[in-house]
Amino acid sequence: MTISGWIFMISVGFNAAASVRVSNELGAGNPKSAAFSVIVVTMMSFIISVIAAVIVLCLRDYISYAFTEVGVPFGSLLGFKFGLGAKGIWGGMIGGTIMQTLILMWVTFRTDWNKEVKIAATVKRYVEEAKKRLNKWDGKKEEPLLS
Repeated sequence: MTISGWIFMISVGFNAAASVRVSNELGAGNPKSAAFSVIVVTMMSFIISVIAAVIVLCLRDYISYAFTEVGVPFGSLLGFKFGLGAKGIWGGMIGGTIMQTLILMWVTFRTDWNKEVKIAATVKRYVEEAKKRLNKWDGKKEEPLLS
């Protein structure tokens, strides 16, 4: 479970970077680049997860020794309670990762990226108007309420 957490953090880092990239691309009016960025990040996360899974499976007889002194994760209790053991734990994590990836891909392909660009342009316009209003008051000395 600890290794799974580490791998998850890699994906979270990719997703944070993708959020920035997609926002920048939408703000610049590039819907195709935004969609491509999401696809690249999803594929990279999936590839890294597969590589980590292969490494864990190849080293399954040795990795357990590194974690037996720090306690058994709560997930193993669930795996043994339902009689699935380690297969149930890993199967659940892999199933969840696959489901998350499929949902993300479905949302990515169903998103109207041109509409997202229009929304980003509207938000950008509102932010610029708010900045103008704030700059209007900047530098003026306020008079005390009570003199």
